Amino acid sequence: MDESNSLPVRGLLPPVVLLVAIVLMVVLHVLIPAAQLIAFPWRLSGAALVVAGLALNVWADVLFKRAGTAVKPFEPSASLVLNGPFSFSRNPMYLGMVLLLAGIAVGLGSATPWLVVPFFVWQVTQRFIIVEERKLETTFGHRYLDYKGKVRRWF
Repeated sequence: MDESNSLPVRGLLPPVVLLVAIVLMVVLHVLIPAAQLIAFPWRLSGAALVVAGLALNVWADVLFKRAGTAVKPFEPSASLVLNGPFSFSRNPMYLGMVLLLAGIAVGLGSATPWLVVPFFVWQVTQRFIIVEERKLETTFGHRYLDYKGKVRRWF
């Protein structure tokens, strides 16, 4: 079996990748803060992005649980959730994580934490989203392909 088609390793879940990204953002801010982009008190506005990201994750998680389908990428999907945040993003949980990272970057205020955000998006896309999309295409066929044609991957 081709490695790129295999499911994610159980120990490497998206929240682990998120945690590594957060730690890396803080380390970059402390060790190489570069330019201070956002001054206090404006840095407090990052909290709104953090809250929005967390709320988006909770909303999507609740919809998955109501539908009786798996949240973890390596578990089989029992149903296709198309409502709520899934009507504007095929990956609202990952989008929520990006909002959370953006909020932390705003809160830190310096330039270097922003370097982590596109790297996180790339990692999540390569490690999880592409694999999940293939799995959903196999499981749900034309229904998922129709949805995929109407709703963007991120936003």
